[in-house]
Amino acid sequence: MMAEEAARAGRPTLDLPAGVEPGLRFAVVLDGRGGCVELDWQGVATWKPEQGFLWVHLERDAPEAQAWVMGPSGIDPLIAEALIAEDSRPRVEHIDDALLLILRGINLAPGSSLQLVPLHVWIMPSRALTLRDKTHALSALRDIRIALKNGRGPRGPGGLLGQIADKMVRDLDPVLEEMEDEVEGLEEEIIGTAMGELRREIADIRRRAIHLRRYLGPQRDALYQLRNEDTTMLDKRDRMRLRGVIDSLVRHIEDLDAIRDRTSLLHDDLAAMISEKIARTTYRFTAIAGLLLPPSLVAGLLGANIGGIPGQENPDAFFELAGLIVFLLGVQALILRRMGWI
Repeated sequence: MMAEEAARAGRPTLDLPAGVEPGLRFAVVLDGRGGCVELDWQGVATWKPEQGFLWVHLERDAPEAQAWVMGPSGIDPLIAEALIAEDSRPRVEHIDDALLLILRGINLAPGSSLQLVPLHVWIMPSRALTLRDKTHALSALRDIRIALKNGRGPRGPGGLLGQIADKMVRDLDPVLEEMEDEVEGLEEEIIGTAMGELRREIADIRRRAIHLRRYLGPQRDALYQLRNEDTTMLDKRDRMRLRGVIDSLVRHIEDLDAIRDRTSLLHDDLAAMISEKIARTTYRFTAIAGLLLPPSLVAGLLGANIGGIPGQENPDAFFELAGLIVFLLGVQALILRRMGWI
């Protein structure tokens, strides 16, 4: 069908130009019973709709893949530009009998930081094209491919869409559970923990929650739109599955909002503790300064270089002065305690 569509539209067919090899991750033809047949690129180029539903997965940032999508794939140039766009918010667009989807899932690539990475999907009744960056890893597509090899995968376009959305949302579960555990640990350790380190941990969790919330909100709206789209690719069972996916996604968004609110409260509590600690320290220094004020005054007077200083001829004057200062400190401490200052 791709070749026929391209020919009718006056665009190149699926045959690759000489020397061009797209960043192909995998290509399969669904057998309609939950299994699939693996294809190499030659098999993709010679595929016909009567063979079954075709699913091609490419590396979006591979130059060869971009060249193929923009040309020999037979996809409309405007759609092709959206598929290879650098970054996009989650959305769904219904174009004729096809759907363009931008979804986001957890990046599971080793050594990568927590982030939601895009998956671009172009799906028609007879074929689907998905693209992700080669440095990213989405377990959803891997799991679907394994399920197809074991005969338990999707049977058509609606099932493929439902499983992609379901598994991408499912991957959020362990991430949110880990974040909730971290918040609970911070709530228990907020007293007796290094303030600076604790503030950094709270800020890190808030930053992760805000990043996830930023994309999951639009993704929820996109899946709502997908479920309500008037397309023959989604049957009643597929729509019911999408409803369950949306419910899970809404729950995840509520969990992220709760995590954000809890970290805000933790931050406020920590700020109050720091302010209280500063006030307590300042108070102690003030009390000490008040206690030392009379002795400082006496020492300043006796240290003046003028005549008539008492005791300058008395060898015991120093010890008498020291005793007087200690006595003054005791009297002053007693007065301040009765006033409630110390």
